[in-house]
Amino acid sequence: MIIKSVNPYSQAVIAEHEILTNAQLTQKIELSEKAYKSWRTTTFHERADKMKKLANILRARQEELGLLITNEMGKILSEGISEVDKSAGNCDFYAENAEKMLKEVHYDTPFKSMSVYDPSGAVFAVMPWNYPFWQVLRYAAPAVMAGNVTILKHASNVQGCAKAIESAFLEAGFPEGVFQQVTISLSQVESIIASDIVSGVTLTGSEMAGSSVASLAGKHIKKTVMELGGSDAFIVLDDADIEKAATIATQSRMLNAGQACICAKRFIVTEKIGDEFAHLFAQKINALNQGNPLQNGINMGPLAKLEFANTLSFQLEKSLQQGAKILVGGEQDNCNFQPTLLDFVDSNNIAFQEETFGPLATIIRAKDENDAIAIANNHRYGLASAIWTEDRQKAYRLARKIEAGNVFINSLVRSDSRIPFGGIKKSGYGRELSDIGMKEFMNMKSIIIE
Repeated sequence: MIIKSVNPYSQAVIAEHEILTNAQLTQKIELSEKAYKSWRTTTFHERADKMKKLANILRARQEELGLLITNEMGKILSEGISEVDKSAGNCDFYAENAEKMLKEVHYDTPFKSMSVYDPSGAVFAVMPWNYPFWQVLRYAAPAVMAGNVTILKHASNVQGCAKAIESAFLEAGFPEGVFQQVTISLSQVESIIASDIVSGVTLTGSEMAGSSVASLAGKHIKKTVMELGGSDAFIVLDDADIEKAATIATQSRMLNAGQACICAKRFIVTEKIGDEFAHLFAQKINALNQGNPLQNGINMGPLAKLEFANTLSFQLEKSLQQGAKILVGGEQDNCNFQPTLLDFVDSNNIAFQEETFGPLATIIRAKDENDAIAIANNHRYGLASAIWTEDRQKAYRLARKIEAGNVFINSLVRSDSRIPFGGIKKSGYGRELSDIGMKEFMNMKSIIIE
């Protein structure tokens, strides 16, 4: 069976990838088990040396790898290059900090007591296409630095990226089996999860995919971390810097053609400034240039697949039928979906209720700040959010009321290696990044000495 990789802008087939047979997959799993037995005994210094080499390889090839990202999933070239560079930075971060993150913890007891962190085995990862390098390196760098090994099932349309990452690990000197990518079908996923060498499963993807994989992991008693859908609230209050808020709102919604779980999607503005914000937001969205992602001056490329653009068109049409008003955009041409802004959306509208995975922004009017918080929390997702106000004390107070895993004040929502990242509600559970993310797939072992 073959998986075809299709350039979303030109629709040209750029590569074909053969799915592993069950026998080949078994060999991969056995290689992970063999690699783990030796890799877990290496020192932090040995691991860090290779992880630093990996970071240098990624940086040296960031233009080549950025082009690969663009060709496979369609983001503009500068965004692809930046993604590779950010991934390299994550490798450096864990190479430099893993040892102190995992130092033993001593407790104040009448006897000597401590906790130590041991690696747990192989981490099986199911990763998405929208950030094909960053999503992988943000889990793999800490997992491997902790002494674990990993098996990656990447999205079908970015198999070239998956193979390039594996090649970079090998070139950096990591033993075979420490990092493996597998080109498999959905029906083969359970055989990996069921393997004794697999200690945990991490997934970034849709709510439906997370539910399916988490169910399989639960069946086999495996730890899971789930980073799922999002419909992030971007709250703009009366005293906000409206010009700056509109600028960052455009960036936050339209980055990566709007294809990110943490893209702001629901722009909740108080009535007093609603018209002014809508006008500025529409102006800035209208100024974006969409086109060939390899050309200079282009702000946005196509969506990654035609089916994604078609889904967004359906959501847009339904939203208009339900009373929303279109201010900018709304046209689709194959995978190209014009940057679009809807106003007068309410909680009964499909664009409010569902995750819109593409360049479609919605404005929701709130009576006041309390109403804005209530609207923000009135959703099954709780990944990230933003609050815009000049009053920082008020912002902190309101941030504590937001039901989300992350709240950014007067800033673009983003992930950072130093800060735990993850969601609540249907956006998932567990955390990635920082020392918290690193410890998700560790055995925290308590030792008591009388």
